[in-house]
Amino acid sequence: MAISKTLTLIAILLVLVPLNHSFSSSSDEDLLPELINLRSQSPTGVIHLSDHLLRRILSAKSPRPFSFLIFFDAKQLHSKPELSLPTLKNEFSLLSSSFLANNPENNKIFYFTIEFGDSQASFALFGVNSLPHLRLIPPSATDLKKDSIQMDGSDLARLAESMAEFVEAKTKLTVGPIHRPPMISKKQMAVIIAAGLVLSPFLVKRILSGGTLLHDKHVWMAGSIFVYFFSVSGAMHNIIRKMPMFMMDREDPGKLVFFYQGSGMQLGAEGFAVGFLYTIVGLLLAFMINVLVRLKSRTVQRVVMAFALFVSFWAVKKVIQLDNWKTGYGIHAYWPSGWK
Repeated sequence: MAISKTLTLIAILLVLVPLNHSFSSSSDEDLLPELINLRSQSPTGVIHLSDHLLRRILSAKSPRPFSFLIFFDAKQLHSKPELSLPTLKNEFSLLSSSFLANNPENNKIFYFTIEFGDSQASFALFGVNSLPHLRLIPPSATDLKKDSIQMDGSDLARLAESMAEFVEAKTKLTVGPIHRPPMISKKQMAVIIAAGLVLSPFLVKRILSGGTLLHDKHVWMAGSIFVYFFSVSGAMHNIIRKMPMFMMDREDPGKLVFFYQGSGMQLGAEGFAVGFLYTIVGLLLAFMINVLVRLKSRTVQRVVMAFALFVSFWAVKKVIQLDNWKTGYGIHAYWPSGWK
């Protein structure tokens, strides 16, 4: 009787083991089509990652046929402007949609967002305790803490472009150009053109009569200074890339960073500082050419010119020092303290 029971148990095990292996293989084979389907249902290609879906992905046989990039989010922290979570999440979606637009048939990487309120267990599994946080999980990763690759938080300030560089560097995949939506939509452009056509007769009449601000030289002077400052300060770069004016110091959260060391990124405060220095030089040069030469006193001319040249030399020197400090060329030991 004991031998009969033993033989029966062995027979059951021999049946169940291949059956379990068959289910596991079937599950692995269904995972990729399921992720492709979930991606197609999202307008940006970003998939919401739940605890259940994460367990399902991790249960697949390693190495998996794809990598996946996760943006960790927490809705309760969206109100903190220093974290810029809504902006970074939009940039992450822009990265995903751009990748799909450039590589429609590429299934080697998937983009996920995970919410702290819904998936606290997954946050603990990754060991995430601060935001913003972006992490890449390679195909062969089994230990999420040790095998995954975290993106440096300071690089996130460059938004979608830096995320794309991170993906390309770690996965050897090509993301392609980031497709940003135009600042003015087609409907808004149509409204502006229509309004311009309606108002054009009145504007032409005012211009011909000479009674507009366009005939005031002071307006042109102020406009010229503004355009000059706008050009040399990198303001257009900041607007297009949505660069922050400053960022938090990751080593000291109570400290703000206004100057970022590294040639790949420029904060808004850096651009305004450089623009201010260049504007000083330009205004002093214009003053010496158009105003100083009209003074009759040679002594005053020489004193003012010496002062203007000294200030101009100081301003240009600071710009050169900032460039050397950011790029790593010709670093001066006294530079960082000079901008505190």
